[in-house]
Amino acid sequence: MQFEEKPISSKTVFKGHLIEVEVQQVQTPHGQLAQREIVHHAPAVALLALTDDHQMLLEKQWRAPIAKTTLEIPAGKVDSRDQASADHAAVRELNEETRYQAANLTKLSGFYTSVGCMDEYMTLYLATGLRPVDHELPQDADEQLALQTVTLDQALAMIDRGEIEDAKTIMAIYYWRGMDNDGR
Repeated sequence: MQFEEKPISSKTVFKGHLIEVEVQQVQTPHGQLAQREIVHHAPAVALLALTDDHQMLLEKQWRAPIAKTTLEIPAGKVDSRDQASADHAAVRELNEETRYQAANLTKLSGFYTSVGCMDEYMTLYLATGLRPVDHELPQDADEQLALQTVTLDQALAMIDRGEIEDAKTIMAIYYWRGMDNDGR
């Protein structure tokens, strides 16, 4: 069975600081013409950051697209400071957003965040052996973050109550649940 669509034309309709939006006209494998709207986004990283006492770091922040605050794991885009290295971005984002560094940083998974409309690829890391950083990197001026820690049972209950709705955070919590009982 043939799945690949053939682009006929493409036009960038918006180019902003964070995203670029492209409209494509495509021909489907059955010969039909269709329109695809694609959001291009830089690669990103996210961190399941676990403390020595088996709690995870969460950030409360405002998210304009859904017009409310969310609880999320630390995350951010891979940018020019990282020279295309997701590992570097993970270390940097952990410092910027939490003021911690990790003795152990392990890649858990890579995934597309919303394949129906976006090409953002995110790499999820496990960060353990957390210690305060020696040198704090500047935080993004447009971000307001409040950190909190929760146990695995608390995190699972927060998902059940709808307090955690962010997909990368839910994925990280379920990964954590599948780890050994002591959080390793």
